[in-house]
Amino acid sequence: MQSLLAMSRAIDRLNEIVGKSVMWLILVAVIVSAANAVMRKAFNISSNAWLELQWYLFGAAFMLASAHTLKQNEHIRIDIIYGARSRRTQHWIDLFGHLFFLLPFVVLATYLLIPYVWTAYAKGEMSSNSGGLIIWPARAFLLAGFFLLLLQGISEVIKKVAVMRGVIPDPTPFVSSHEAAELEGAALAAEVARLAKEDRK
Repeated sequence: MQSLLAMSRAIDRLNEIVGKSVMWLILVAVIVSAANAVMRKAFNISSNAWLELQWYLFGAAFMLASAHTLKQNEHIRIDIIYGARSRRTQHWIDLFGHLFFLLPFVVLATYLLIPYVWTAYAKGEMSSNSGGLIIWPARAFLLAGFFLLLLQGISEVIKKVAVMRGVIPDPTPFVSSHEAAELEGAALAAEVARLAKEDRK
């Protein structure tokens, strides 16, 4: 189990680095978008390449950060059934979902995307839009995103089994939406009280 947990920690570190790095792509996309808008309005100059670059950057940020989002347990879930169950039952639900839904899907997507990316690269495929960009980098981001999600899915299964066996503490204890709202309200009230106290000084 310890060797598997070591592998899980390595995967977590990788996706932590990637997830925190690609957030800067959103800033780059905003800058590109703003520059494109200024050039178009002020100088009547525009290109489909700039528009597609925004899509590429946003798509890359979304796909490459998806594994980090899974690691942080931040993917959207419906709490109607899940939230009313014991934590052990929630672990079983998570494990079942990872093994029979997440992993098969990302394995299939990764398998199908390999020739999809390679074909675009080998043919030098270009966008069908006039002045558009080459296609393979966008497809490569898809492949990389699903591969990282596959690795993180494996890591989550390892951690889930370890938690259920009592080997490690729960890294992402469940907090219902109601509890999250209460915690956020308490944090906000504490911040307001702190600011009020500073003002009185």
